[in-house]
Amino acid sequence: MGSILLFNKPFGVICQFSRDGLHPTLADYIALPNFYPAGRLDTDSEGLLVLTDDGQLQHRITDPKHKLPKTYWVQVEGVPDQPALELLRLGVKLSDPSARLRTGFVSQPAEARLMDEPAGLWPRNPPIRSRKNIPTSWLELTIREGKNRQVRRMTAAVGLPTLRLVRYRVGDWTLDGLEPGTWRFEEP
Repeated sequence: MGSILLFNKPFGVICQFSRDGLHPTLADYIALPNFYPAGRLDTDSEGLLVLTDDGQLQHRITDPKHKLPKTYWVQVEGVPDQPALELLRLGVKLSDPSARLRTGFVSQPAEARLMDEPAGLWPRNPPIRSRKNIPTSWLELTIREGKNRQVRRMTAAVGLPTLRLVRYRVGDWTLDGLEPGTWRFEEP
């Protein structure tokens, strides 16, 4: 079986090793050959990225048939009420982000709860925007699928735009003990 590498991806880093000349990439942090991400995080998302040097393991981690849960800490604009949380728990109708298609889908049910700001969470660089008259809240959201920008689309669909998105957990692996831009090997 291959090796697993856990990386705390900082904001603004692209989830690829090839350089694009505009943003930092995984190559700026991980100088090991033959490791590839098992899943992705958007450039404007932070947190846990699992990498492996084993193609079959990479497939198993990312394959929706295995329904590996992914837990996110989401700072949203506004304060969620129980109906918004219940919608997230039941599944949210999302439109296709492509303007060419008029179809959408309903997200699978998620685990959603209001939470305090995560203890020990590093400051984001650059900081999120703040508005004096609009409060922010933190949600813990666990999903078992991974459509394009899904968490952001789900929170927006219930009236809570995402300001900051940190992936905390993939399966049994967590960010615990990983500072932004650092990585460690883990048991598969």
